[in-house]
Amino acid sequence: MPSLADLLGQYLQRQAAAQAAGLSPEAGGEVVPFEAAPVQPVDARLAWEEALLAGLLFHPGLDVRSWKAPPEWSSVVASHEPILALPFCLGNFPQLVRNFQSLLHHTNLADLRPREGRPALAPALLDWAQQTARKKLFPQTLLALGCLRLAKQWDPAVQLLENHQTDVPAEWRAAWDNERAALAWHRGQAQEAADLWQAQPVSVPTLFNRGLAALFLDQPAAARPWLQQAVAQLPEDGAWHHLGRLYLALAEMRG
Repeated sequence: MPSLADLLGQYLQRQAAAQAAGLSPEAGGEVVPFEAAPVQPVDARLAWEEALLAGLLFHPGLDVRSWKAPPEWSSVVASHEPILALPFCLGNFPQLVRNFQSLLHHTNLADLRPREGRPALAPALLDWAQQTARKKLFPQTLLALGCLRLAKQWDPAVQLLENHQTDVPAEWRAAWDNERAALAWHRGQAQEAADLWQAQPVSVPTLFNRGLAALFLDQPAAARPWLQQAVAQLPEDGAWHHLGRLYLALAEMRG
């Protein structure tokens, strides 16, 4: 397995290449943390593509080529603070993991888990998500939930989850349950999220998330097999594969 330093270098190179090839993020709002190497701004188009991958893995026949990013997607992406313990779910993208110094040097990884924080100012995205959910279409309602979570619109996200629990088609139930766990994780309810992922059927996102939860709950030995299985099934040229390898390397380092 490559060293952690090699993985970090590869990951940063991918960010730089994506920025050179893609759309420029909207200006303003982003706080770039100190890194051992320069960190490029996040490409909103690449972030959108990565944010849909979980849906494709839960439903391989899904055609997302015509899906358009919601209003204010670029501004939410550009202004979002780093998330170091990032679950694999709709709306999340690996480029959120930017402050590698903390991953390398922080003694207690549990301190790096997400906390609720303040909601993003994104009224157009909120309106889009609520209108989308009212149509009760799937997987569009799942995507609306993921985007609300990304924008830290906690109350609307919880309300959507509760209001549409009985509307979920059987073929989207596993993805819905993954989103429920991811929302708990992002709100700081780490053990609840871990328990939910453990109870779900095996899939690439749930394998990844079981490993993530174990790693950031200070159980690196338990994290390794889950992450190994997830990484082995992710496209090697994708950012989620690289992030999985990074978490796996951390688990190997820590036990």
